[in-house]
Amino acid sequence: MQDTAGSSNATGSHAVPDAVRDQVLATGHWSLLATRSMLWNEIFTRTGMFITTLSAAAVALALVAQASDVGEEVRTFTLIILPIVLLLGIGTLLRLTATLEEDLWLVVGRNRLRKAYLGIVPDLEPQFRTSAHDDLRSIMQTCASRDHRGGVRVTPPRVLSCAAVIVSVLDRVLVGLVESRVTSRFTDRSELSVGAGVTVGLLAAVLTVVGYPVRSIGRLQREYSPRFFAPEADGVVVGERV
Repeated sequence: MQDTAGSSNATGSHAVPDAVRDQVLATGHWSLLATRSMLWNEIFTRTGMFITTLSAAAVALALVAQASDVGEEVRTFTLIILPIVLLLGIGTLLRLTATLEEDLWLVVGRNRLRKAYLGIVPDLEPQFRTSAHDDLRSIMQTCASRDHRGGVRVTPPRVLSCAAVIVSVLDRVLVGLVESRVTSRFTDRSELSVGAGVTVGLLAAVLTVVGYPVRSIGRLQREYSPRFFAPEADGVVVGERV
């Protein structure tokens, strides 16, 4: 019995061959890659579906406007179709934001697996372009948002090209259009309806930027603590919390 127990202890985590460790890590790595691929396919699909629906709604409004001589009919149809498209846009934006958060966690997982790879073969570190740490700077490096000096870099083109930002802008425009149409039912002064639409659209922009993303970032900061901090060249440890 003692020999059995001894052999059981001998096959503990420290006695597992590096080949087995590498296979387990590779399986986990490919699982994360597959999940990330599914997430990004969902991002492209949802964004494309929303933009296609918005384009179809614009074409339908144009056809109704050409076929009808009564402005009230066009206004009524607009108030029916635009809120539906806006609802789809809001749902798309919420899902895209959640998907990007999930993708961030997957990046963290890949960095940690890379750290385990280097634990097996440390001399491969110069060949890795992405980081093997999971603090903020290391995550941004994996996301290709780091400059040649090692600083975090998030450029305006990178932000503006994000699918969530594009959908968010379109949602704000829709909010302004809906409000403008609602106001036009109570007044014939176009400047009032346009002003109301612009005001509500800007208010929606402030709520979108300051409200939901700020709460999401705050939740991530509370829920996540890095395990593997990247040391700076002078030995100072970077310890930002994501």
